[in-house]
Amino acid sequence: MELLVASAIGVLTATGLYLVFRMRSFPVILGISLLTYAVNVFLFASGRLAVGAPPILDKTADLTYADPLPQALVLTAIVISFGMTAVVVMIALGAYLGGDDDTVNDAVQDDTTAKEDAA
Repeated sequence: MELLVASAIGVLTATGLYLVFRMRSFPVILGISLLTYAVNVFLFASGRLAVGAPPILDKTADLTYADPLPQALVLTAIVISFGMTAVVVMIALGAYLGGDDDTVNDAVQDDTTAKEDAA
């Protein structure tokens, strides 16, 4: 079980990083979302991977219980990431509609191209 979850976290992280390094806005948004999912699964797994274990330690739970704190953190992170994804999608959509292209331009312009663009 742990190997499966660790592999899933690794695949989500690798795929998210690959998409973040793309030079288009939509794959970057998907990559950030996949990285968020990887962190959420990692946080959820840190609370123990026990099937059918109660989330609260009581007399019926021997030594197997699930920690409720990572579950609460993941729930909060899901809500925050959903809101931030909606904001980033709207910003990217506005940039696409304003420039008719979703390519991320991070190249530094030299003086000759900057003068040509100004003219």
